[in-house]
Amino acid sequence: QVQLVESGGGLVQAGGSLRLSCAASGRTFSNYNMAWFRQAPGKDRELVAHIGRFAVNTYYADSVKGRFAISRDNAKNTLYLQMNNLKPDDTAVYYCAASGKWTRIGDIEPDYWGQGTQVTVSS
Repeated sequence: QVQLVESGGGLVQAGGSLRLSCAASGRTFSNYNMAWFRQAPGKDRELVAHIGRFAVNTYYADSVKGRFAISRDNAKNTLYLQMNNLKPDDTAVYYCAASGKWTRIGDIEPDYWGQGTQVTVSS
C-alpha cells in the first residue's frame, strides 16, 4: 500500500509558475514508477508526465513539453512537478500516481492515486 498526498496547487496568472509536490509513504518509494495526471471538468483524465524509478527516463505530454518538468527525490519519498509558463488550458485537478508494474515510459497504469490538487490559471 502506498499513500500519496499532493500539495502546491493554487491560483496563478497565465505565464506564472507553480511547483506541485507529492509525498509518498507506505512502501519503498524507489520501487515505483511515478506520474502526474490531470483532469479538467468535462474532460478525460490525461497523463501529463511520467518518471521512471530512478529518473533515468521521463515522458511528457506534447501539450506540456518544454514547460513542465517532473522530478523525484527518492531519499525524501517525494515527487515533483515544476510547471512554468502556465496557460489557462492547464487548469485542472492534478493527481499524483504510482505504479509498481514494469512499463514502457509513457504507458503507465497506476496502482495508487492521490486525492488531487487544484491548479487554476487565470488569463
